[in-house]
Amino acid sequence: MIHTPARRRRPASTLGFAAFLGLTGGLTVVLSIPPSAQAQAPDDAFIAGYASAVLQREFGVSASRITVKGGVVQVDAETLATPEGARLRAALSDIPGVTGVAVREASVPPPPVAAPGLAPPATVAGSPPAAAAPATAVLADQGGQVLPRSNLFEPLIADPRWPRFAAAYRYYLDDPDVEHAGAVSFGETFSLYRNSLLGGQWEVGFQASVFSVFDLNSESMDLINADYTVGIPISYRRGDFSVLGRVYHQSSHLGDEYLLREGIDRSRRINLSYEAVEGLVSYDIGEEFRVYGGLSYLFDQEPSDLEPWGTQAGLEYESSETYAGGLLRPVAAADMKFREEADWDMDLSLQAGVQLESSLLAPRRIRLLAEYYNGANPNGQFYSRKLEYIGFGINVQLD
Repeated sequence: MIHTPARRRRPASTLGFAAFLGLTGGLTVVLSIPPSAQAQAPDDAFIAGYASAVLQREFGVSASRITVKGGVVQVDAETLATPEGARLRAALSDIPGVTGVAVREASVPPPPVAAPGLAPPATVAGSPPAAAAPATAVLADQGGQVLPRSNLFEPLIADPRWPRFAAAYRYYLDDPDVEHAGAVSFGETFSLYRNSLLGGQWEVGFQASVFSVFDLNSESMDLINADYTVGIPISYRRGDFSVLGRVYHQSSHLGDEYLLREGIDRSRRINLSYEAVEGLVSYDIGEEFRVYGGLSYLFDQEPSDLEPWGTQAGLEYESSETYAGGLLRPVAAADMKFREEADWDMDLSLQAGVQLESSLLAPRRIRLLAEYYNGANPNGQFYSRKLEYIGFGINVQLD
């Protein structure tokens, strides 16, 4: 059993370029220190250069500086409070020679540098030698970031309509058309621009996804339904608190093979499409739990009598412990939706399983999950039906 940070952990072996920059920065600092000081603490300068490269190259953190003393990396509290905080701490901990990562509550002034042509300040005879100043590495304030590597608002694990790359087998209970279903989705959320705001960070991004359902019992695995979504999310995060607002479009289309089946009344096909605005609020409870909730409203919908209001809430768990040598992390999540169109009955989605983690996958996360769903059918054309299924699948998170 291995204890590691639960969210957004980045193994050190993904930092090859950062390691090269760290070696260069560390060597520069070491060469500028007198031989006696190098003999006392040669590793701190190396760690400072390495750590600064990690922060800049891999995380894009807009911190002013870091310090290293006795193998302990000291980082501003604001830096570790970002959504990358847990993975950043893990990456710094993996740097050779690091014995710990601590929050630096106050700035540590850099060691005095003598002006050109002047000798360094003399030590008064008989006075005790001054304590060695910690090694420092200054990071330029990057301000706005274009195409940052991650998203401020974490994806919702159990939401069956969150944009992601996924594939699942599902056994439909008492459905008139499908018993053994294959569900495939292609999609992701990409951050386009990020900047600081009110002690936190905000960003604007882009979402796109396709959700398809196939009848695995049919001769050619008929496509039953496909939903297409595209949207613009705007997010804000400060510490454990995050918010997402988005406007998106969805349109749904029945598969040609399904429409050609005998007994299908094609005149009853619904040309379902709508625009929607949605707001979600999320809060991380410690390293393992997360709660969220929000509201949604449909507009410009077809059919025009589609009721517009909806609410959503959920709970997620990511274990702080890993197994199988750090490769497997238990995860579980519950998502609940209540829609006016379904008379406010609950749509319940449950997922639980393991998250695969290794240096070869980072920063991606792969989850193997068992699924259960009971509520209004989430496949667009069939929204007026009830659906219950059990299944298992795999999903990949890129950021």
